[in-house]
Amino acid sequence: MNKKIELQDLGFKDYKQTWDYQEQLFKGIVDTKIKNRREDLQLPTDNYFLFVEHPHVYTLGKSGDLSNLLLDENQLKQKGATFYKINRGGDITYHGPGQIVGYPILDLENFFTDIHKYLRFLEEMIILTLAEYDLKAERSEGETGVWLDVGTPFARKICAMGVRASRWVTMHGFALNVNANLGYFDNIIPCGIRGKAVTSLNVELGVKEVSEVEVKEKLLKHFSKLFEAEFKK
Repeated sequence: MNKKIELQDLGFKDYKQTWDYQEQLFKGIVDTKIKNRREDLQLPTDNYFLFVEHPHVYTLGKSGDLSNLLLDENQLKQKGATFYKINRGGDITYHGPGQIVGYPILDLENFFTDIHKYLRFLEEMIILTLAEYDLKAERSEGETGVWLDVGTPFARKICAMGVRASRWVTMHGFALNVNANLGYFDNIIPCGIRGKAVTSLNVELGVKEVSEVEVKEKLLKHFSKLFEAEFKK
């Protein structure tokens, strides 16, 4: 059982290139598991955690509704944004500058085989991180992700999540708005949920910019405790 996770910060990187890279790492883990079962081996499987920031892009999950994208092809170009229909769960979301995106590519058999627990742990990582900024973040029943002021007319989402898992191997992950341009969310019905606002950490704190390096450090601290994992670079 390998609880070591290779941490990679990809910096500012195109969405499709990152998606292809995720698929490559994902396939490597799955192939090892298949080989172990076929040949009765016990080769260790790798785990990865990717941090990345994307240029403006909208992505639609496999069960998502295209009508939740409110832009046509020409309008996307005018906004300098791209669009991809992808193989994660969830509906539509936005990625862009000022947003911390995390892609844990894990063999959950190294940790626990429970996809719901996995999602709850990702949410808990965000909740604990935001608590360090004196923000009370919460889950919203029936809606994956992390929210503020749940159950009030002022409910707003600060972190979106969508994952894919096969043979207990995960990919895709979470997107936490830290210094995001929230105007880009006006072009979609975020996660297919009407009438709910979206926010960003800098807006909630009333500052121009929050240190993304600091936020990443806090995220990793809480992730490693929750998953009882060790990061290596």
